[in-house]
Amino acid sequence: MVKSEKKIHTVPIIIHLKAKKMAYDSETLNRIYEKTDGYCHLCHKKLAFTNYGVHGAKAAWHAEHSKAKANGGTSHLNNLYPACIKCNLEKSTYHTKTVRGWNGNTRAPHSKAKKNKIRKDNTTGGALIGGGKGLLIGGPIGGAIGSFIGGAIGNSNSPKK
Repeated sequence: MVKSEKKIHTVPIIIHLKAKKMAYDSETLNRIYEKTDGYCHLCHKKLAFTNYGVHGAKAAWHAEHSKAKANGGTSHLNNLYPACIKCNLEKSTYHTKTVRGWNGNTRAPHSKAKKNKIRKDNTTGGALIGGGKGLLIGGPIGGAIGSFIGGAIGNSNSPKK
């Protein structure tokens, strides 16, 4: 008896993938990302703007609803913050303050504009206080030195995130 060979036919499998439509346009994503200067608003890790929604990518992120939609939150810009995918999924419908507490944080990171304003205010305030004290102690030269040192101290006390 002769063994018959079975011929296996291969059929190319074509999978039609729908292009996933992004929920937000690039301008809106940029505004969400800049709210925290590109940091997760829950754990404060740095995020990569180009990795929006890319699961498994380094520094990937989602637009996260601070007040969950399930709890009555909206998709209005004031309710959307950037969050790393891990934090967003773990947050579920928990309150934002609760999840930040899990990570040892009490607030979202500041935007770049807010950090610059705080830095400017701290530098100015430090310079004025240092200059005033220096002026009392060492006259005009002491005022100049005190102003410089106070400004440097004020600037160094500015937020990093």
